[in-house]
Amino acid sequence: MIDDQIFMAQAIALSVSGMENNEGGPFGAVVVKDGVVIGIGNNKVTSTNDPTAHAEVVAIREACKHLNSFQLDGCVLYTSCEPCPMCLGAIYWARPDKIVYACTRDDAAAIDFDDAFIYEEIQTTINSRKIPMCQVSRNDALVAFKKWAEKTNKTRY
Repeated sequence: MIDDQIFMAQAIALSVSGMENNEGGPFGAVVVKDGVVIGIGNNKVTSTNDPTAHAEVVAIREACKHLNSFQLDGCVLYTSCEPCPMCLGAIYWARPDKIVYACTRDDAAAIDFDDAFIYEEIQTTINSRKIPMCQVSRNDALVAFKKWAEKTNKTRY
C-alpha cells in the first residue's frame, strides 16, 4: 500500500537521522492513527544511557502520551526493522492494530544487532539462563497481588 510506504519512509528517515546524530543504532519507528503520525521515535540507547530507548518504545511512549492512553487502539506501528523481543513485548502490551516492518532480524544480526540469544534465553528454563535468577520473598510479594485481586476500582489492562 502507498500509505504503508509513506509512513515507512518516515520511520526509515528517523533511523538514518538518529544514527547520523549519534543518538543510537539505525532504527526508527512511527505510530499512526487515522492516517496521522501521533508518535515518532529513533533509537536513543547510547545518547540517553537507556537500554530500553529503542525506536519502537520511544514512539509508543510518545503516541500514548498524545492519546492520553496506555493502549494504541486503532493504530499502526511502522518500524524500520522487525522488533526485538523487548520491543515486541512493549508492542503487544500497547495493542496496536498492526505492525509494519522493513528490515528483518537477520538483517539486524548482519550488522551486529543480533537478538537470537534473547529468543533462546526466553525458551530456556529459569535455572539454565545466562544471567542467574533467584526467587526470594514470594509470600511477602503476594500481598500486593492479593490486594490487586480484591481491588474494586482498578483499571484493567
